[in-house]
Amino acid sequence: MMRRPLAAALALAVLAGGAQAQVADLRSTTALRVCADPAASPMSSEDGSGFENRLAELLAAKLNLPLEYFWFPQGMGFVRKTLRDGNCDLIMGYAQGDELVQNTNHYYTSTYGIVTRTDGPLAGVDHLTDPLLKGRNLGVVAGTPPATHMARAGLAKDMRGWDLFVDRRTENPVGDMLKGVKDGTLDAAVLWGPLAGPLVKQDPDLQFVPLVKEKGGPKLFYRITMGVRLNEQEWKRQLNSLIRRNQPEIDAILHEAGVPLVDDYGKALKP
Repeated sequence: MMRRPLAAALALAVLAGGAQAQVADLRSTTALRVCADPAASPMSSEDGSGFENRLAELLAAKLNLPLEYFWFPQGMGFVRKTLRDGNCDLIMGYAQGDELVQNTNHYYTSTYGIVTRTDGPLAGVDHLTDPLLKGRNLGVVAGTPPATHMARAGLAKDMRGWDLFVDRRTENPVGDMLKGVKDGTLDAAVLWGPLAGPLVKQDPDLQFVPLVKEKGGPKLFYRITMGVRLNEQEWKRQLNSLIRRNQPEIDAILHEAGVPLVDDYGKALKP
């Protein structure tokens, strides 16, 4: 007669195996299914104009699969309602180390930076401890790492905070900050490079300077991965291989879009 602990262990093993098979079965074999925010320009957009859209198109072409989207606003519950519910098999643009998804290898590294007018008095500023920033109207996304650096540099009273976790279909915090710099309402804005860089590239009156000279924490650079379900090891390996073999094309898309790329340690710009 089988002893109860052994029987229980075998039963759990069978259940675990079945759960893994069920998770694996969620992935489509007939299309590359991507979940994305429909209004997160310049990264993703329902009209296909974002640089993440172009990267997804590259992956789909390499996989010889059609590209399909499941659109959902980025915010609380995004992973649960998209990837975990089986509505897609891939999320683009996830910071390395996020525990809600299984990360692929990173396919680029970027950093926060400072946006100023090209002809303004702060055009030469490249670090947050520059005395020229004192007494200026400075925009920053509330709760982001550079806000900590700015407070430590004595700029807390000069900071105006924006909330990034809004429905981008109706609100545009990054666009509002850039508009403020352009019209002089703000003297500078400190923003995540992939959000600001492509938009600044389109405006000759503005410039984006990567913050690669900051000392101490928190870090201002992040390695960006793709997110898949936690148990889909084979799918992750397939994506890692695609990233490795197509890195030059990935870099070209990001450079063309205006995404500031830095080395893996956030110390220098990547050519």
